[in-house]
Amino acid sequence: MWIAERSRRRPEPEGLARLGQITLAGNPAGVWLDGERRDVPVFAPGGYVWRPGRGEQVLVLKTGAQGETLCVLGERCQSTWELEEGEVLLHSGKAVLRLKRDGTVDVTGTLTVNGRQVVTEG
Repeated sequence: MWIAERSRRRPEPEGLARLGQITLAGNPAGVWLDGERRDVPVFAPGGYVWRPGRGEQVLVLKTGAQGETLCVLGERCQSTWELEEGEVLLHSGKAVLRLKRDGTVDVTGTLTVNGRQVVTEG
């Protein structure tokens, strides 16, 4: 009887979150877990738009009753940025926007406002 009950049980999903690697950039993305999965939607915090690049290590959440539906949540944070507690940093290639707790906004790269480059004396 125990064997009959066991065979009727559905298998439990292997954890609800896993690390994967982006194989196809964009949204939806392709991600490698135990094989390549395609058309995986990408999620980000409200007001923030992110398109993961090929090769990035990302967190993939398994949703649905049996973990059959996947979504990409975010990229692993790099420890090379040396942020202070409470700081926020956005980066893309050579462009960096750093928001500090004291209200300072540091911009690295070319800054444009309404399409016009802002020139600062340095």
